[in-house]
Amino acid sequence: MDNLDYGIIGNCRSAALISKTGSLEWCCLPEFDSSSVFAKILDDKIGGSFEIHVSEEYSISQRYKKNTAILITRYSDGDNIFELHDFMPRYYAENGKYHAPPELARYVRHIKGNPRFKVLYDPKLEYAIGETRSFVKKNFIVSLTDNEKFDTVFLYTSFNKNAVLEGRELEVTKNGYFLLTYNEKILQPDSRKIYLDLENTKVYWLNWTNRTPTYNQYNKEITRSAITLKLLSYDKSGAVLAAATTSLPETIGEVRNWDYRFCWIRDASMVIKVMAQLGHKNVARRYLQFIIDLIPDKDEKLQIMYGINKEKNLTEVTLDHLSGYKGSKPVRVGNAAYKQKQNDIYGILMDVIHAQLVKFSTNIENGEELWGITKGIVWIVSRHWKEADKGIWELRTEERHFTFSKVLCWVAIDRAIKVARILKKTRKLEKWIKLEQEIKEDIYSNSWNSEVNAFTQSYGSMHLDASVLLMESYGFIHAKDPKFVSTVLAIEKELSNDGLLYRYKNEDDFGLPSSSFTICTFWFINSLFKIGEEERAQQLFDKLLSYSNHLGLFSEDIDFKTKRLLGNFPQAYSHLALIECAVNFANKASEEKVLESMR
Repeated sequence: MDNLDYGIIGNCRSAALISKTGSLEWCCLPEFDSSSVFAKILDDKIGGSFEIHVSEEYSISQRYKKNTAILITRYSDGDNIFELHDFMPRYYAENGKYHAPPELARYVRHIKGNPRFKVLYDPKLEYAIGETRSFVKKNFIVSLTDNEKFDTVFLYTSFNKNAVLEGRELEVTKNGYFLLTYNEKILQPDSRKIYLDLENTKVYWLNWTNRTPTYNQYNKEITRSAITLKLLSYDKSGAVLAAATTSLPETIGEVRNWDYRFCWIRDASMVIKVMAQLGHKNVARRYLQFIIDLIPDKDEKLQIMYGINKEKNLTEVTLDHLSGYKGSKPVRVGNAAYKQKQNDIYGILMDVIHAQLVKFSTNIENGEELWGITKGIVWIVSRHWKEADKGIWELRTEERHFTFSKVLCWVAIDRAIKVARILKKTRKLEKWIKLEQEIKEDIYSNSWNSEVNAFTQSYGSMHLDASVLLMESYGFIHAKDPKFVSTVLAIEKELSNDGLLYRYKNEDDFGLPSSSFTICTFWFINSLFKIGEEERAQQLFDKLLSYSNHLGLFSEDIDFKTKRLLGNFPQAYSHLALIECAVNFANKASEEKVLESMR
């Protein structure tokens, strides 16, 4: 079964997906949201790829080099063995800045014998809209398109360039390389230089991972998820992407396909909170600067999402010439949801600002700007919290009074009060406390449904929604409160299907949802854990982990029946929620160990 069997490599400027056989099938250069150079994942006939082909006698295995983002694919027929070490260079340069050029290296390591392989090198620039032509030059292969836009990409290699381009057999007698670059190199690369880039990149990732705490349980999963979240962060602006891809469908053959190469305030803020808890201060610092740069006016309403270079207009277009993943059209670039009103983003952002002040209050940068943003957010929430919105799931039809949005309006005011106390700015406290109470009472009055014995999706509704489980995480209600416990159990009864959760089961703009939204299952497991059903929660967690792909990576969705991964990949949401769950279980195990040793 095809299970999105890809590894991600990247350098916080762009990323690429490589299949379990070593085929490069998604890469945008020079940046995450640039047009694609390879997009076979979105059209296996014309999308373009960079493939390594070996004869049937070879077995192929794949793994990450431990604690790094270097992907190793091993080809062996017993007597002849070689490895492909795929990476995008990232390391400290002598000038103290990061060296992270728009390029991808494929280092070929000779292990044993005389292995042979063929290359299918087939770049299709600009989303394969027009023809891409490739030419062998003295130092490189250049590929170009000038159909609607002019674009080029360069391939340097230690192998025979004509043989590479013509797909003739190549023999590995020593270490070699392929270097795909967006810009022509000034200095001609060689195997030694590529090997040095590989080693420097390895050291960068080992140092980065070393700053992540070590856990006695689920440490491998936490580390891989943290690296994946780091790969989805964009150094230049501080933005954090929701995923590295566009238009991978939530359900095969349906139209629920979106471009996720943008920075959603909600997703990014949740990622940053988790990364800061793991001690990665720089990611948090850059993201807060991204937010400060976005809000020049004190009363400016936040969009729910922005481009990674702070673009505000993300017009959605469809690429009708591409057939889509497994035939799931349309392929979209841009995302029309940027115009939506979602009132929850203010609470999520305030939660991050508060968390950073608590963790780094002694040396927080931009304290004055953050206080200005805090006051601006309270001003906006106080005027708009009573309004309906599109909600966390970005329904494209009617607006409603979603419980999650209201709870996050409460969070916005609650965290603003806490920030005011940390900064000793107490002048507005009385007014803010009154507003906080008003929102809380409104939620209890309108969201609780005694018929279903749960907080429901929206005011006056009978429908349940997994996002309501976050009421406890955000401190709105205590885990052992009977109303929360009964909400968790009602959601399980209504939305759980073989241990996987629907977001909701009521019809939306596209009919009934037919796949499980991965983060919702993590939320449910966390809630079970919090209400005291720890053993059952851990069993469900272990079961869910088994649905990852061969490298421990998760996408946005999981098919209920086949358990295959669906949706954009890898998904920041899924990996941040995995970390939250795993840390809870690991901490519990550590506490039990301490208690055991005291007996």
